Amino acid sequence: MPEHTAPPRPSSPARHRRRLVAGCAALAASLALAACGTASGALQPQPSTTTAASPPAPSASSPVSPSGTPSPGTPSSGTPSSGSPSSAAPVPGTPSATLPPTGPTTPSAPSTPPAPKPTPPKPGTAGPSTPGPGKSTTATPRPPAPPAPSTGVPTSVVRSTASGGRTVALTFDDGPGPATGQVLDLLAQYHAKATFCLVGKQAAAGPATVRRIVAAGHRLCDHSVDHPQPFAALSHEQAVHQIVDAETAIVRAGGPGTAVGWFRAPGGAFTEDNQRIAADNGLRPLGWSVDPRDWSRPGTAAIVSAVQSQLKPGGVVLLHDGGGDRGQTVAALRQLLPWLAAQGYRFDFPAS
Repeated sequence: MPEHTAPPRPSSPARHRRRLVAGCAALAASLALAACGTASGALQPQPSTTTAASPPAPSASSPVSPSGTPSPGTPSSGTPSSGSPSSAAPVPGTPSATLPPTGPTTPSAPSTPPAPKPTPPKPGTAGPSTPGPGKSTTATPRPPAPPAPSTGVPTSVVRSTASGGRTVALTFDDGPGPATGQVLDLLAQYHAKATFCLVGKQAAAGPATVRRIVAAGHRLCDHSVDHPQPFAALSHEQAVHQIVDAETAIVRAGGPGTAVGWFRAPGGAFTEDNQRIAADNGLRPLGWSVDPRDWSRPGTAAIVSAVQSQLKPGGVVLLHDGGGDRGQTVAALRQLLPWLAAQGYRFDFPAS
């Protein structure tokens, strides 16, 4: 016999209202528990990050409606998902406490004050210098310039013969010129030796005459490049040019083996500077002790008389074989050579 089952009792309106009240009460309790869980979660240590918290991941035991709130009638555990802060809103009327992060923080390194900037030196003043690696802070003194090579030639002006005694040194300036050949002929006739003070440009223009002078055994003297006057007014550089370049021209004109032993300043305008230049180049400054002024062509008799009256043993006679018409000088020489021999003079060269 089949078991008798009582038919379901129809629900009354009053029972339905009681169920709705019970559901609302459960929902309120669930919301209260969620609020308590949120408050307790806010008091837990939070990570030191300042980024916004992401919403909790959905839980299987806590179904979520599309609006993000728990479904009605479903009790919620009130516990946020593990590892994520809860995003449930606090219960209305309950103040939310905002606490500073309590997680571990990394202490910041102590700040180092910036190095002071160097103060630039004032205009016109020298700033401090920093020596480089291995450099000394003391300036190394510049070594003194090496002295000019000494030739051993005196700078004093020569006005006497090399041998002294009853000797005479005949000197001829400004050549070679048209009269030089005649002078050489007369000297050869009396077996006399002389010193020729040549102008550089004249030597370059008459190299054959220069070679004849050297071949005859006479001596050579530097008389500047082109005979500038006043010679004493020249600068140091100009004097060097006049002395050194003239010697070069004379040696080139005379050929191999040509030697120049003296320097005679044009007009006799010697200075301490040009005497030193000459000596530094191996040239002894050469003056005279007898000057008949034959360059001015005073006449043959005047030239002869001046030499005879001024000459002393060991004297140096100044004559000219260039620089103009030297006919009077050649004529005077024809008289002086035999007179000198008769007076017992020997022909010599200037001191060197």
